Amino acid sequence: MIDIDKLVQDLGHPGVPLEIGVLLGCLAVAFGICWLVGRRQPPESVWFGRAIVDGLLFPLLALVFTYSATLVLAPLQKVALLKLALPILVSLAGIRFLARVFTVVFPRSGLARLIERLFSWMAWIAAVLWIVGLLPAVMDEMDAIHFAFGKSRVSLLAVVQGVLSSGAVLVVALWISAVLERKVLRDAVADLSLRKVAASAIRGVLMLVGILFALSAVGVDLTALSVLGGALGVGLGFGLQKLAANYVSGFVILFERSLRIGDTVRVDNFEGVVADIKTRYTLIRSLSGRESIVPNEKLITERIENLSLADPRILLSTDITVGYDSDVDLVQRILLDAARTSDRVIADPEPAARLVKFGADGLEFTLQFWIGDPQNGQMNVRSDVNLHILKSLREAGIEIPFPQRVVHLKPGGVTSSSTAATG
Repeated sequence: MIDIDKLVQDLGHPGVPLEIGVLLGCLAVAFGICWLVGRRQPPESVWFGRAIVDGLLFPLLALVFTYSATLVLAPLQKVALLKLALPILVSLAGIRFLARVFTVVFPRSGLARLIERLFSWMAWIAAVLWIVGLLPAVMDEMDAIHFAFGKSRVSLLAVVQGVLSSGAVLVVALWISAVLERKVLRDAVADLSLRKVAASAIRGVLMLVGILFALSAVGVDLTALSVLGGALGVGLGFGLQKLAANYVSGFVILFERSLRIGDTVRVDNFEGVVADIKTRYTLIRSLSGRESIVPNEKLITERIENLSLADPRILLSTDITVGYDSDVDLVQRILLDAARTSDRVIADPEPAARLVKFGADGLEFTLQFWIGDPQNGQMNVRSDVNLHILKSLREAGIEIPFPQRVVHLKPGGVTSSSTAATG
């Protein structure tokens, strides 16, 4: 075991300046290659990161060049400084790899940042133990500590190695799924909802394969998982059937594309835009800012109005009553002009003004018009049209009647009443 005194003595040999120059040269060459190759790469790249040096490729290249220089210089002189740099570069590569993958896959996850910090501390502690020569002794002590699980005895070292290997496999699986989603699915699948379910399916399969591979590498008998699978099936059949139905319904919705992100839908008189489709629920956001979380099973088994599935255009109408002495043709022109003045009213199909009823108070008209962007609101465009109608009718001197109560007094103190229309 190399102690600290021997390490300090080795670092004082006459060839240290040459080692410093070689190490700086290795770092410079690694940075130059990364800069030439990665200056046009996107900032979410795992290999290069946002500033080239915070990606995975820089510490890997520096590690390869430094190790190669160590092999070349070892027969000629002591290489204590280069050997000191190797564990530092190994730890830096592991930290950069985990950090970049978590940044790409979980950009706003606080738990991911916590795991990243914990791994960074463990990596640097392992590097320090490696440098001072205490790592083999620590590993021997960890191997001597055993835990009993029934008839099995597992050492602390085996647990730590299993956690690290499992974590490495899972991080690699997450990286592969992120690369496939960014490089393949964005170009091959144009629909956002279908791309989301494909990415979720790929990530789930890779995670499952990674977990099985990690458990097998640690030494866990995978045949024992059949018992867990049977118990899970029984649980799904009884207590978790609703939860399972929501998950299955979520994949059915995404595959069938009966609902897509961005569609305007109405569920139980709640109208809004589909903001996100999760595997268990769908998030619908109304124009007022309220959000509704709807279980996916409800969207499969009940009647849902999708206002954007076949044609985003919707028909709006407004009713107006004018006096019986009004010019019908003039009223129709006013109503049509009011609809055409709104930028959101589309020209095809064109607006229509119809005399629909001879009412008790006056002539009842209905103005019908179409809009092509219901996600921007319906009440606002109807209000604009109504305001223009009111202004135009007043300018034309056309009366909008209102009910009046007429009281008739008859001889003998008998009072009768009737309703008459003004105008």
